[in-house]
Amino acid sequence: MAAAVTPLPRALVRTRNEARRSIVDRFFRGLCVVAAVVGIIPPFAIIGYVVLNGASAMNLDLLTKPPRALGTGGGAVAAILGSLQLVGLATIIAVPVGVGAAVYVAEFGGRRSATIVRFAADVLVGIPSILMGIFVFTFLVLPFRHFNAFAGSVALSFLMVPVVMRTTEEIIRLVPDSLREASLALGVPRWRTVLSIVLRTGLGGILTGIMLAVARAAGETAPLLFTALGSRLVNVGSFDKPMDALPIFVFINARQPISALNEQAWGAALLLLLFVLTINILVRVRSVSRQAR
Repeated sequence: MAAAVTPLPRALVRTRNEARRSIVDRFFRGLCVVAAVVGIIPPFAIIGYVVLNGASAMNLDLLTKPPRALGTGGGAVAAILGSLQLVGLATIIAVPVGVGAAVYVAEFGGRRSATIVRFAADVLVGIPSILMGIFVFTFLVLPFRHFNAFAGSVALSFLMVPVVMRTTEEIIRLVPDSLREASLALGVPRWRTVLSIVLRTGLGGILTGIMLAVARAAGETAPLLFTALGSRLVNVGSFDKPMDALPIFVFINARQPISALNEQAWGAALLLLLFVLTINILVRVRSVSRQAR
């Protein structure tokens, strides 16, 4: 007769299973750590490289003087003022449209119409920015036969609208229904409830979405090459003429075979990076403060 197989003690089996699970857990934790490090290295490397190359070009001339030809000095004041104007006008255009579309989708639209608008916004987010520039170029540059800053702001606003809309919609959905019901129970009209209760309650989150949209628009180059074009002249308030911007300034000067212009491009890139980083830090601080409350 064959000898009976003696089963292993339960304690030994449990110990082996725990050891195996511990090894697998450590392995996958290690993979997660490696993935986190790989994800962190590129942005920090980019930031460090831009800071190292742009810090030497940061001076008072870069911030206060207009550019000069042939790399004989000058600065990026035309690009700085142009970016502020282009992004500012784009924000004025995009915020009412984006917030209004979000209110319609979240408060007034039917299920089918809201789905269509939401899908259109998602598609708009994924469209390459250069196509936005070509589209606006066709309708706001070609008919007038000259580049203009207004077309550049419109192109940037098209990029901002879906970001503002989607973030605002999510914030509106977080507003408790009890606040709406209380307002409607007091006889307040629906539109007044949305303006005074819903939007006011979610104002902090809406501003966060607007800041993210501004940060995205500030760094776009391709749409402006087809619309605002860029200019070495300081243009303040003349949106019917070409206007410079920091992304265009960086793009043009980085391609020149003149070291002085290349240094100015690094300085302008650092300015643009600081602007975007500042907005993202403010968004993060606002989010953390909201969670703390």
